[in-house]
Amino acid sequence: RLSVGAGSAMEGAASPPAGPRVLSAAVALSQVLGLAALAATGAWLGGYRGGLAWAGALRLNVHPLCMVLAMVFLQGDALLAFRVFRTEPKRSAKALHALLHGAALLVAIVGVAAVFEAHSAGGVAHAYSLHAWCGLAVLVLFTLQWLLGLGLFVFPGAGWALRGRYRPLHVFGGVALLALSVATSLLGITEMLLFHIRDTYSKFPAEGVLANTLGLLLVAFGLLVGYIVTREDWRRPPLPEELALSMDFKTLTEAESPGGSQ
Repeated sequence: RLSVGAGSAMEGAASPPAGPRVLSAAVALSQVLGLAALAATGAWLGGYRGGLAWAGALRLNVHPLCMVLAMVFLQGDALLAFRVFRTEPKRSAKALHALLHGAALLVAIVGVAAVFEAHSAGGVAHAYSLHAWCGLAVLVLFTLQWLLGLGLFVFPGAGWALRGRYRPLHVFGGVALLALSVATSLLGITEMLLFHIRDTYSKFPAEGVLANTLGLLLVAFGLLVGYIVTREDWRRPPLPEELALSMDFKTLTEAESPGGSQ
C-alpha cells in the first residue's frame, strides 16, 4: 500500500497542473474582444471609408486594418502564449510566441508601406503627426524586442546569467509595447475621424460612434491581456523535466560544478 500510495503521489506531482478556469474564461473573453475589434475595424472601413484596395485612395485603409491586426491582436495573443499553453513543453510555447510576433511584424510592415505609398500618391507629407511619430517609435522598439528575444531565448548561445538579467526587461517590454500600440491606435482613430467627419463628429454620427466603440474594444483587449500576463498565480509553472534541463544549461553555460564557483 505504501508503495502504491507513494507512486500515486509521484505521478500526481509529475503531472502538470491544469490552467485555472478563471484564466481560461479570461483568455476566451480576450479573444472575443480582439475579434470584435477586428470586426469593428472592417465594418468601419467597409461601411464608411469605401473598403480596401491596394490601388488608389483605398490603399490608405489597409493601414488601420493591418495595424489593429498586427500590433494589437497578434501581439496580444503572442503575450498569451505562455498562459494558454501551460501544460505544453516550453519550447513549443516559446516558438509560438516568437512566430506570432514575427507574423505581427510582417503585417505591420505591410500596413506602414500602405500609408507611405498612399501619402506619396496623394502628395501628403510623411510622418508629421503625433500618431506617426508614436507608431514609428513603437515599430522600431517592437523590432528590437523581437530580435533580442530571438537572440537570447530562441537561438542557443546566450548564457544563463545574461538571459536572467534581460528577462524582466523583456517581459516589461512586451506589456509596455502592447499598451503603446493601443494608445497609438487611439491616436490614429481620432486623427482619421477628424480628417473625414470633423464638422459632424460632435453630433454623434454613426461612423463616429462605431470608431469610438472600436477604440473602447482595443482598450478593453489591452487591459485584459495585460492583467492576464501580469497576474502572478497565472504564470506558467515549469515542468519537472524543464527544471532539470535548465539546471544542466546553467551548469554548461556558466561553468558551474559542485566544487567550482560561478
